[in-house]
Amino acid sequence: MSEREMIRVEKLNKSFGKLHVLKDIDLTVKESDVVCLVGASGSGKSTLLRCLNFLEKKDNGKVIIEGKEVTKETHKIDEVRQKVGMVFQHFHLFPHKTVIENIIEAPTQVKKLSKADAVREAKELLKKVGLEDKADVYPNKLSGGQKQRVAIARALAMQPDIMLFDEPTSALDPELVGEVLQTMKELAEEGMTMIIVTHEMGFAREVADYIIYMHEGRIVETGHPESFFDNPKETRTKEFLDAMM
Repeated sequence: MSEREMIRVEKLNKSFGKLHVLKDIDLTVKESDVVCLVGASGSGKSTLLRCLNFLEKKDNGKVIIEGKEVTKETHKIDEVRQKVGMVFQHFHLFPHKTVIENIIEAPTQVKKLSKADAVREAKELLKKVGLEDKADVYPNKLSGGQKQRVAIARALAMQPDIMLFDEPTSALDPELVGEVLQTMKELAEEGMTMIIVTHEMGFAREVADYIIYMHEGRIVETGHPESFFDNPKETRTKEFLDAMM
């Protein structure tokens, strides 16, 4: 495994009013790591992801990306987001644009890639996610699983170094979950650095290098899948897994 640090979080705190959502979070993710964040709803997983993508402003603590502490004062956040791609529960595709137009939007507008280059790369990405035949289709003609795979292709079009996934299958019908997880497994096998908030425990066991269990805004336990699932150390972790399995 690479020793290169992609993300480091030190003593990160975030509150919404009186609700303290993230409490002294410390986290290190190295190159090609696949980290799954698990825990009950409301434990702070999605807020942590949003802080890493600067969609939420931390109260205090540090977010260090590829060796540099990132703040809104020192960095252009849009440029940071080019390195840190994010896929959400809901797909947020432009309904009035075809699949390929959705994918080339950011590379042509933000990276100033030529349309021809962007289209060529978008077609490669559609092949990667198994949707090369859907390039000229509008989102309303796609299933939920297909929309999510287009959303993944759109995030990859910016050639990020790190991908964040916020419960990417939770809005899907059960029979569509597998196709999205398969796409993510392939990314993991290719060495993409990924942090994934998920309720899919079988998937987490299969793809994660390590799993982080969060409860009430804190990291309670971190472990490799085998020890995490088969021999959790903390009582809270055991209770959570008993409820989930």
